[in-house]
Amino acid sequence: MQGLKTTPTTPKKKILILNSEYPPIGGGAGTATANLARNLAAQGLDVKVVTARYDNLPALEQKMGFDLIRIATLRKRADRTNLGEQIHFILASFLYCLALFRRWKPDVIWAFFGFPSGIAAWMLKMVCGIPYIVSLRGGDVPGFRPYDFKTFHKIGSPFIKLVWRNARAVVANSRGLQHLARAFYDRVPIQVIPNGVDLEFFHPTRKNDKTTQLLFVGRVVYQKGLDLLANALKDLRNLDWQLTIVGDGSYKEHLHQLIEQNQLTQRVDFHGWCNKEKVLPLLSTADIFINPSRHEGMPNAVLEAMACGLPIIATRIAGNEDLVVDGKNGLLVRSEDVAGLQKALQSLIVDRNLCKKMGSYSRQLVEEKFSWQAAGEQYVHVLTKAAEKR
Repeated sequence: MQGLKTTPTTPKKKILILNSEYPPIGGGAGTATANLARNLAAQGLDVKVVTARYDNLPALEQKMGFDLIRIATLRKRADRTNLGEQIHFILASFLYCLALFRRWKPDVIWAFFGFPSGIAAWMLKMVCGIPYIVSLRGGDVPGFRPYDFKTFHKIGSPFIKLVWRNARAVVANSRGLQHLARAFYDRVPIQVIPNGVDLEFFHPTRKNDKTTQLLFVGRVVYQKGLDLLANALKDLRNLDWQLTIVGDGSYKEHLHQLIEQNQLTQRVDFHGWCNKEKVLPLLSTADIFINPSRHEGMPNAVLEAMACGLPIIATRIAGNEDLVVDGKNGLLVRSEDVAGLQKALQSLIVDRNLCKKMGSYSRQLVEEKFSWQAAGEQYVHVLTKAAEKR
């Protein structure tokens, strides 16, 4: 009897994702990591995520098809980290991965941020020969938020170039960030894969409140331009609106003082740092989402608001411009233009029908262009190519 012929199965590609942020800590990059890891696992890849441990979060979790590994680090805050904590993450993740590779060796490493994760990925390549790609998110690109990162970028520029030069691929999450990266270092190709959004979790709901509900979600830091928003709203107290600010950060005390000074205390609610389960009800009751930021990579909070069918008022900067079609799903105003921001706010606060029309177009845009599935498929192509032997 002739034996049956068998076809050898192709082993799964093994992907290691490094990111010092993962929900509930960090910001948009952590959210992107969680969604893309899930998507890659759904496409049949063997995925592990190594991130920073914080508070009493478990060291190991089995997520939706992938392993989430939290390693001991010095991180003390959920919403932000300092240089010393980032350097510690580089060393801790490098040493942990050396031990991990004895039993599970990836085909490629995916570093979120050129620093700190990119440095760890470069070190692992030098020691173990494993290729890596880098996902640029904003703060790791010189020229981004110079008021916060100018000194770090000046000192770190040689290391950033080293990481980019040795990567198999460098990917920005918006066209604006791509242009900024090219202006800093034009000797490596930089492609764009935009962020996505969970279209099932974030979805439109009906709103019945007579008072126009304004919403901001993000870090309460100078970068986000909440001082501009507070000054723009100062002369709109005659209109019926209420502002909710979701987030925390170093600018919160100053913002409280400015709101009190502008006599807006009774019109502004602070919700502090919230996970997506707590943010969803606030998005569901909002009428207008506002992102008056000074710098962005590609803001996940804006994508989530768009998925919930909200019109967007945002500054005309990189990241926002990739998402907001001026006059279609929202209004764009020049950065630092308080009068322009005030005019945009007034036009939507008084016209609820226009809000609904723009909100419907927001949902249409994310369905067409910004799903995590589309982003995941593009990254699988990049990662597979990066894993090829050269």
